Amino acid sequence: MTHPRTPLHVEIKDEADRTVAEAEVTTADGPEGTVRTSMHAKDAYVPPGPRASLVDTVMDLPEVQASDRVEAAIPYGDGESLQRLRERTEDSQARVAGATTLFDANIPSSRRPDGEGPADGQPTDSEQPRHE
Repeated sequence: MTHPRTPLHVEIKDEADRTVAEAEVTTADGPEGTVRTSMHAKDAYVPPGPRASLVDTVMDLPEVQASDRVEAAIPYGDGESLQRLRERTEDSQARVAGATTLFDANIPSSRRPDGEGPADGQPTDSEQPRHE
């Protein structure tokens, strides 16, 4: 039986070094498990970009890349995160549960070679990810 690791906290910051979006990410010990994440923006209004950057940052974590599936909880109505998750995964399903959208999908088996980042959606200088 595998035990979850301590959750990893990921933040996207704006040009004033304020956190604009964040996620908690938990993976099972060992490869080929399911990663669980909860993502949200800090404020009701966040300009386009940081939510997609948060998804990219989470999906590019080595622990996530080594997993087979992702289960994400995002606020209902967060179309930017939902769209980016669909772009980064396969065989996705989303369903509403109150004020949350629950997203389940397979993580593509064709991993990027080490050192390569996403083709698009990379954080700008003003949207730097931070892991704690």
